[in-house]
Amino acid sequence: MSQQAVLPANNSNASESTIYKILFIIGLCHLLNDAIQAVVPAMFPILAKSMGLSFTQLGIIAFSLNMVSSVMQPMVGYITDKKPMPYALPIGLSFTLVGILGLGFASSFGMIVLSVLFIGLGSAVFHPEGSRVAYMAAGKRRGLAQSIYQVGGNTGQALAPVITALVLVPLGQIGASWFTIVAALAVILLIYIANWYNQRLIASPNLTKKKKAGVDKKTGLSREVKNTLALILLLIFARTWYTSGMTNFYTFYAIKEYALSIKESQVFLFAFLVSGAIGTFFGGPLADRFGKKNIISFSMLATVPFSILIPYVPPTIAFIFLILTGFILMTSFSVTVVYAQELVPGKIGTMSGLTVGLAFGMGAIGSVGLGYIADWIGLQSMITWLGVLPLLGLIAFLLPSDHKVWEWNQIK
Repeated sequence: MSQQAVLPANNSNASESTIYKILFIIGLCHLLNDAIQAVVPAMFPILAKSMGLSFTQLGIIAFSLNMVSSVMQPMVGYITDKKPMPYALPIGLSFTLVGILGLGFASSFGMIVLSVLFIGLGSAVFHPEGSRVAYMAAGKRRGLAQSIYQVGGNTGQALAPVITALVLVPLGQIGASWFTIVAALAVILLIYIANWYNQRLIASPNLTKKKKAGVDKKTGLSREVKNTLALILLLIFARTWYTSGMTNFYTFYAIKEYALSIKESQVFLFAFLVSGAIGTFFGGPLADRFGKKNIISFSMLATVPFSILIPYVPPTIAFIFLILTGFILMTSFSVTVVYAQELVPGKIGTMSGLTVGLAFGMGAIGSVGLGYIADWIGLQSMITWLGVLPLLGLIAFLLPSDHKVWEWNQIK
């Protein structure tokens, strides 16, 4: 029997239909938001050449972008769990608009860092509230709903190589300013989403009270839940450091080892990111069918053979392995979010902010750490050791089953 047959008994949305229109719009907004965010690492080869930045400095830029988002996301989620703020969504994207405009005209390393801080702040507001919108519109299909939402973001990230090849290479740094149009479109769409969100709260005021069902104020989280959350965060650590290393530095590796141009190297990165976006989409429905723990375990361990071999194979085989690695690894992306949300029901924003926000935070730390390691031991050695990280996926076997999580919630 699949886990789906058991879990809906605890699903407060079980009697509701899935609102696909809202899911697709919030997914599109996620795509636009993360496409803007993808402009930053997409500019790395250009900034490294025009400003003479080191790998460490590039890592600091990525750190600045992602750390603000990671620190703020759980805070935003915690606050909006207590008092939902529908119109925070368009306001947050307005910060992103300011940041991307500044990035296009920044004349110094410090101005670049300041601009990406604004982009990170906008992302911090968007992600937990966007995940809440997906949860509210999910009905019975939480896994699918979260996949539709998250695949938008991963698709936006996958556009980074296209952005580099078609916009940034011919136009240079100022090409980033064109993405203010993208940000403005996202703001308009999010005003529509915010109106729906607000009407939803008016029609169902009890939505703001559901948090009380998930965590008893006197006892807080149980030891089992805390331990499980720690395991989930370790898995996110392994997955995000790997994807951060590949996203920020693999193009340099491909240029050096395979004698590719910047445009040609972007094809490899594009393959990795697009396959990851596809994997994200399929992960949710597969988890609805086979169980979240099973998909999380599979996504980490089945990645290992390919991630280890990528640095040792010729470019054609590496290209194929990148596609397989991206697809398999990212099937767990939306699943870990839903797993955490069901582990602590009623804390939708907090769990989304913690899991997705932590992913950005780990990526931020990973960007600086991996950039330093690349400067220290060499880019090739760093990419080689990076392939071992998915082995940490072995700890996924320690996660409680979906049914066990459901039983814990019934005891509460």
